[in-house]
Amino acid sequence: MLWNALILAWRAIRRSLLRSALTVLGVVIGVAAVITMVTVGDGATLQVKQQIASLGSNLLIVRPGQRLAYGQRSTAKALDLSDAQAIGRELPEVAAVAPSAMEAMIAIYGNANWSTTVYGVDNQFLIAKNWPLQAGRPFSVGELRAGKPVCILGASLRKQLFGYQDPLGSKIRLGKLACEVIGLLAVKGQSVMGTDQDDVVLVPLKTFWRRIAGNRDVTLIQVSVRTGVATEKAQRNIERLLRERRRIGPGREDDFYVMDMKELAYTLTGTTRILTSLLGTVAAVSLLVGGIGIMNIMLVSVTERTREIGIRLAIGALEREVLLQFLVEAVVLSACGGLIGILLALAASLGLARLLGVPFVFNAGIVVLAFLVAVAVGVAFGYFPARKAARLDPIEALRYE
Repeated sequence: MLWNALILAWRAIRRSLLRSALTVLGVVIGVAAVITMVTVGDGATLQVKQQIASLGSNLLIVRPGQRLAYGQRSTAKALDLSDAQAIGRELPEVAAVAPSAMEAMIAIYGNANWSTTVYGVDNQFLIAKNWPLQAGRPFSVGELRAGKPVCILGASLRKQLFGYQDPLGSKIRLGKLACEVIGLLAVKGQSVMGTDQDDVVLVPLKTFWRRIAGNRDVTLIQVSVRTGVATEKAQRNIERLLRERRRIGPGREDDFYVMDMKELAYTLTGTTRILTSLLGTVAAVSLLVGGIGIMNIMLVSVTERTREIGIRLAIGALEREVLLQFLVEAVVLSACGGLIGILLALAASLGLARLLGVPFVFNAGIVVLAFLVAVAVGVAFGYFPARKAARLDPIEALRYE
């Protein structure tokens, strides 16, 4: 009986192919929109996670001042090298401690110049940031102790100054400082804030203090926590240690803050998930519109085929058989719309992922869910017209002109 109902439904759809195509358009758009929004949203969420991971492994960032709002902080006494040394010495859960200072400067090589950020660091910076070298070598112990004029270039700065030339052994100028290029950093890409992480140049911290900054301030301390240790525990211990070192009494607020990059990851990924859910919900409204279209066209079909229904009932067809015939027709329409919508969504998702520069994440769950919802829409909105057809009086139906 079901097979016969499918054959009759397909014949009815083929008789009015254009009308059927326009009917399922709402379902196609709804399914495609839901899958596309969720797929692109999942890609954006994955990209945020990857960008957070690129900042470093289990990373905590210590800055002076009180954190007032996102990206803002009050002024306070600067950190110093002894603070970083104390963190590395007294906290066993810490894998690497990287004090650093920074300043925006113009880097010059030959006729090329480029505005970049100069970081004064030691080799712990590469460990904390999980940032390997593509070529060359890290700073030697002697270079770090003596503050030698050597530097390591990020990929973007290298491209701007040297193009495709090998910069190792060349000298660039940073203000009045001429430093030899001894290493090249591997590509990091954009940060979660959209800044270019590769537009940097690293110099020994003592070189930065003596030749660039003129002081011994530490702008921030990056702390990498050992694998298996909760960053929350390390954060509490760092705060306790720095309160003691900075002589902050009980009841007084910290004049520094420790930011856990996991918190930033949770915040940003949570935001992208909420936006994805919101966009998916808005797109799902199209499915409702598509269902209304199916109900409308099925009511028209029942009216047009009143005599056919009357003949079937008169020669012995049961009400449930007529109900099944029209219900299957509505489900076939919505299922076809769902399949077309899935194909359209996958193509659109691939295109948008490339356009927006986010990973393509295939989510089989949302594809199956969208298809099942499309079928459910066909059942829900096709039932009323099917029931109307099944309850027609055969005699009145045969008299219908």
